[in-house]
Amino acid sequence: MKVKLASNYGFCFGVKRAIKIAEDYKNSSTMGPLIHNQDEINRLQNDFNVGLYTNLSEVKDNDTVIIRTHGIPKDDLKNLRAQKAKIINATCPFVTTPQQIVKKMSKEGYSILIFGDADHPEVKGVQSYGQNQEDVHIILEPKDIDNLTFKKNKIATVAQTTKKKEKYLEIVNALILKNKEVRVFNTICDATFENQDAARDLSKEVDVMIVIGGKNSSNTKQLHSICLENCTDSYLIENENELEERWFSNKNLCGITAGASTPDWIIEQVVEKIKSVN
Repeated sequence: MKVKLASNYGFCFGVKRAIKIAEDYKNSSTMGPLIHNQDEINRLQNDFNVGLYTNLSEVKDNDTVIIRTHGIPKDDLKNLRAQKAKIINATCPFVTTPQQIVKKMSKEGYSILIFGDADHPEVKGVQSYGQNQEDVHIILEPKDIDNLTFKKNKIATVAQTTKKKEKYLEIVNALILKNKEVRVFNTICDATFENQDAARDLSKEVDVMIVIGGKNSSNTKQLHSICLENCTDSYLIENENELEERWFSNKNLCGITAGASTPDWIIEQVVEKIKSVN
């Protein structure tokens, strides 16, 4: 089986930075999963004794706590500081940006609209920076705007960093048609653009497409969705153990891309296993 990798794939800047921070702080723990990749989290646990806190009550005074790449809610950060924990902030700078935009625009009297998944940790963190939580709104589709009541006559909007830019444009256009003043901030990460465009291009020329990454990862699921638009035989896996030989029956060329939290060592294992398929 021939294999072709997308021109852009895998670890983004923010994830590389967070992994390096975790490796530099052995015997620490992360507040929530550092990234959306369980295999890499297991590696950090085994090789660097980096543990995992699931809630604030587990933190003791003077513990070293690494803030996850997706960030945490503002009050959680405040409470950590009150517990005298040693805080190492591994929040991706591209995630910190919408946090600060929401804080600033909310203070200036704007209603806030966030394009993203309400249950995603990044979005929860960004949402927490709004001054009036009743006037911070989260949507996934343009039609959802019809169900919103903004408290102000001016709106500021940001997007979850891993969302599709095309969908964000639809939401922005719908907002502009209904509201007099709309401040638009493009907070979708450049690495997301590049990975999505590369996956889209590759999926048009292959017989089967493999997307590698955490199944709870927003950017990985977006990649899979994009690949399916052009290649119906597109599959999302977390590691080589999930590959099924039948996927490659009567296929000649397999394309591979990977989410922003997928390490090279997992990608290499998948590539080698696919190449061995007859």
